Amino acid sequence: MTTTARRVVIIGYDQVELLDIACVTDTLEAANRLAAEPLYDVSVASLRGLPVRASSGLSVTSQAALECVRGPLDTLLVSGGFGHTKAAGDPELIAHVRRLAARSRRVGSVCTGSTVLAAAGLLDGRRVTTHWAYAHELAHRHPAVIVDPRPLYVIDGDVCTSAGVTSALDLTLALVEADHGPDLARTVARWLVTYMQRPGNQAQLSVYVKDSPPEHRILRQIVLHITGNLDTDLSTAALAARAGVSERHLSRLFLAQLGESPARFVRTARGEAAARLLESTALPLAAVARRCGFGSTETMRQAFQASYATTPSAHRAALRRAQRGH
Repeated sequence: MTTTARRVVIIGYDQVELLDIACVTDTLEAANRLAAEPLYDVSVASLRGLPVRASSGLSVTSQAALECVRGPLDTLLVSGGFGHTKAAGDPELIAHVRRLAARSRRVGSVCTGSTVLAAAGLLDGRRVTTHWAYAHELAHRHPAVIVDPRPLYVIDGDVCTSAGVTSALDLTLALVEADHGPDLARTVARWLVTYMQRPGNQAQLSVYVKDSPPEHRILRQIVLHITGNLDTDLSTAALAARAGVSERHLSRLFLAQLGESPARFVRTARGEAAARLLESTALPLAAVARRCGFGSTETMRQAFQASYATTPSAHRAALRRAQRGH
């Protein structure tokens, strides 16, 4: 048996999201208790080792002063939270992130911790994700970063990023699986009474539960028509005719208020509907494709592959394995 622990350092700062820290620390602690070998040696570090005040008002005690932490590290993770913008603008914190990243086997972020990694130049050219509410801002501020707001987490080589808050649990389970294999990861998931594990490519925010409908009356009506009539003709021409506007005008409305073309919105809505049917029913693939407006199972497969990096049948199989816990 080896005695060399996997050193994991989680960087905190004022106005951090407490769940961003706890989802990681508690998952790794459970892995240790349930026979991880080697063990994880987890610590929270902050500038000068000061306690950090979470956005909930609770204080988190640091185990280390960031400026005193030395590599090599197994994993360096930056937590997210409402203080992420201020943290990303702190030259001292950013300098230590760069220094420790160079001495870490892998680097990652939870939620808006991606803002800090991006400010340190560690995400350039990488495909990453972050909390859906901040994805546009991250992409705007850091055009060299390939921001994908859809997945729960993304692992791009030795850099991993997760979406909002509790997706940290999904990412950490994926890291445990990569380090120790699927059996331990599943055991940890069962202990935590959680999914094992939601696929990283599962959407973090559905078109059906976005925070508010479009403000523009015509666009709102068209969106409601799309989501309620997926098995009909939803081409841009058909939608424009229904709205009584030109295709060009409708496309401008979609881009201005939803940030995507009508065709992209329709593909996403159909893909999400298909995913829900695959997860909740035993319908054959052909029936799922037909109900969701795909011309064929092959068209559905191509759309699924583009959105979720998997096939419909593999998605259904993965969810069933997760529900069974093995």
